[in-house]
Amino acid sequence: MKKSIVKTLELTIQGDVFSQKEFKKFYSVDASLYQIIPKVIVVPKNEKDVINAVKIAKKYKTSVTARGAGTGLVGSALNNGIILEMKNFDSIRLAKNHVTIGPGTIKGRLDKKLEEKRKFFPPNPSIGSFCSVGGMLGNNSSGSRSLKYGSMIDNVIEITFIDGNGNKITLPQNKKVGKKILEFAKKIDREKFPNVTKNSSGYRIDKVKTINDSHKVIIGSEGTLGIILSAKLKIKDNPKKRTLFVIEYKSIKDAIKNCIKINETKPSAIEFVDKTTLDQIKFKFDNKTKCLLFVEYDENVISNENKIKSIVTGRIIKKLKKGSDMLQWWKYRELSLHYSLKSIKKEKRIPHVIEDAAVPLENLSKLFLVLNRINRKYKTRSIVYGHAGNGNIHVRLVSDRKKIAMIKNIATQYFDEVIKLGGTITAEHGDGLARSEFIKRQYGSKNYIVFKEIKKFFDPQNVLNPGKIISKKSTIIENLESF
Repeated sequence: MKKSIVKTLELTIQGDVFSQKEFKKFYSVDASLYQIIPKVIVVPKNEKDVINAVKIAKKYKTSVTARGAGTGLVGSALNNGIILEMKNFDSIRLAKNHVTIGPGTIKGRLDKKLEEKRKFFPPNPSIGSFCSVGGMLGNNSSGSRSLKYGSMIDNVIEITFIDGNGNKITLPQNKKVGKKILEFAKKIDREKFPNVTKNSSGYRIDKVKTINDSHKVIIGSEGTLGIILSAKLKIKDNPKKRTLFVIEYKSIKDAIKNCIKINETKPSAIEFVDKTTLDQIKFKFDNKTKCLLFVEYDENVISNENKIKSIVTGRIIKKLKKGSDMLQWWKYRELSLHYSLKSIKKEKRIPHVIEDAAVPLENLSKLFLVLNRINRKYKTRSIVYGHAGNGNIHVRLVSDRKKIAMIKNIATQYFDEVIKLGGTITAEHGDGLARSEFIKRQYGSKNYIVFKEIKKFFDPQNVLNPGKIISKKSTIIENLESF
């Protein structure tokens, strides 16, 4: 008699294997509004377990999806086969200018370890205390300081992973694989890649210029090309000084206009929050204040202070230099997601599928106009915050949950406009179930064919997180949790 997949895993895996109903239910959801019940959960103890899980998935013609802390917003870590819970891969090995880290390591733990050495790892998602480094690699995460320091893809030296055949590969060391990736990179139409400073959509093959960049194709691939075992990350010395300016504006248009000039002064961050967030801050703002900009500098602090004072048309309400004060105000910005959820009644929360677009900074004001048109047309309301310096805004739509069907129409219209503005459908949260079906629309047929070739090269039997990035069907409103 043929053994079941659960029995085969139990006999082979040294770590834990769970197939009980309550475990499957727990791993069927993440921080998105999607739900997919998996067959089985594997908590690998070591590298051999990961290899065996992939090989068993191939044998049983099912899927393997790596999962970190479950903080993803678009269902990237959900699937109906094997879920690989990577929490045991949580090692941190510090060197002078880099750290070698396991994918299950929580970013907050890494930050504490680095702080002891007066170092920091630049990408800093607002959920940073809770998300895993593997998830950050999978999504090409960024954060507020990506304006100066870039996203994950700009801060990784090396990646070791298991591909869809169960082979262990280290890039860029593996020159044979690196050469093949470079061949793919030479085939793409670079004109169709968005001209933005942050992009988490599709395979970032545009970042591969030499064999030494070959590891970059894995970053942002959402576990569809390989299961990451470890990564070597660049780390930096803490800045000697930081200054944070908080500026209030009576007009969103003026704030966005100011972003372009402020950006020329090379700040480490320009962040935007609308009235929903500022209403939660214990501070006496002007009654007519519509939004805030948070502008941070971590070098040339005095000369930049003079520059910003001559540029801004809003009112500087705070100039913060003390670490604890800055931390408090940054917390207000980082809690924008929480504040937005808090301000929306549960029955008015609709899936966040258009929440992460980015456009070239000079087109950011046009993106707000697109949003206004959508709100008028679909009778929705939007809460907006995000990384204005990168042209990246997070949008929370408020509407009646019974109108789920209109989500796809809104997304199609919004993404079409984003693409026309030279932007990306997702800047840092990934494609997942929410956006994978729009990738071909963004990159065009020629690039999409190359993406499919990349997928086939690393995962010929399509066992690694199928349905993400390369997608044959619409999943934007499928698999939503029952409300």
